[in-house]
Amino acid sequence: MKRPAPGCLLHERRNGQFVLQVTGHPSYGLPWGQDRLIPIFLATLAIRQQSARITFGSAAEMLDTFGMQQGGSQYRRLVGSFQRIFGATIFFGTNTQREHAAVFHRARFNFMTEARIWYSRDPEANLLPGDCQNTIILSDEFHREILNHPIPTDLEAARVLSSSPAALDLFMWLSYRCFTAKGKERVPLFGDFGLVSQLGSVEYARPRKFREKLEGWLDLIRAMWPECPASIDTNGTGLFVNRANAILPVRRSDG
Repeated sequence: MKRPAPGCLLHERRNGQFVLQVTGHPSYGLPWGQDRLIPIFLATLAIRQQSARITFGSAAEMLDTFGMQQGGSQYRRLVGSFQRIFGATIFFGTNTQREHAAVFHRARFNFMTEARIWYSRDPEANLLPGDCQNTIILSDEFHREILNHPIPTDLEAARVLSSSPAALDLFMWLSYRCFTAKGKERVPLFGDFGLVSQLGSVEYARPRKFREKLEGWLDLIRAMWPECPASIDTNGTGLFVNRANAILPVRRSDG
């Protein structure tokens, strides 16, 4: 998602009968761009720490975890992302037309219930007095979803692709789609249930433009994930995927 216009607090996408709405907090605005890294990393750390309560000892540790350079400006940028994600509410559901009545199903979702983040200008400071840690508490809904549907992905790849949000979205979608695939499957690019609708890439709705962008995003992903089993079909209307895990091999030192 690109940076929203000033005052815009609603982002909506529809895919067939499915509707997704993200509502931003009046003080912080809508999540956008690299903000999407926050739930990706929080989900991974929740699995690593085996807890809905995620802690960081220092700002330096947080920046390193999120693959960001050290410095006050980067930390403020990270805090801004946390504020936008914390303040956002996600509404999703379906509209189903039955024989005698229309059925509307809606659910509401937040990522976090509490966030306490601090920053010290002293780079040697590890903790504030009183053992004050950076603490993020995930919502029950988000934590339950993480535990029930853990999708393997590669954090280093996510860090590298963070400068291209569209490629990162495709990488995360492929991480899920390839993990759940039963074998070689074809996903249409266009139409109500096509990849364009799933990624929300309305600015690339023209078929030729979207195919060009998609091939570029796939090239970026293959640089990080050479075994990525995704390719555009010969007539340019679908994407072939196959079962795989988006996890890079462990890098071993020569020593």
